[in-house]
Amino acid sequence: MINLKKNEEAYKTISEVTRELNLIDQKTGHLQTHTIRYWETQFKQIKPKIMAGNRRYYSPKDLKTIKYIKFLLKDKGLTIIGARKMLAESKTHLLDRNINLGVYNHVSKKDSVIKSKIKKISNIIKELKKIK
Repeated sequence: MINLKKNEEAYKTISEVTRELNLIDQKTGHLQTHTIRYWETQFKQIKPKIMAGNRRYYSPKDLKTIKYIKFLLKDKGLTIIGARKMLAESKTHLLDRNINLGVYNHVSKKDSVIKSKIKKISNIIKELKKIK
């Protein structure tokens, strides 16, 4: 079997980045590459190599930054200005750590704590209903 998977350290095209981030229009199925190009204008941290024919190629570092931006904008609901502030306050090594270890795990850990508390409250309510 031939492995056609691209090396993790390889630069990726805008289409590959868009697919990896699942930035796809749900109605048409088209890739939303315009979103990535817009983020390039708003976040100085995204610096793709632009080759012949104005083709963009994103480094692994660019991809991590774009993933973090997507997380801040789409998952956390921050504005562009808020996301810019978060990126400005983050050091490069912290950005890597946040993406790979902290931010996503922290959110899911927080969610599980909330779910656990909701379950406990639900059980208390069930017990109280039995008393009536």
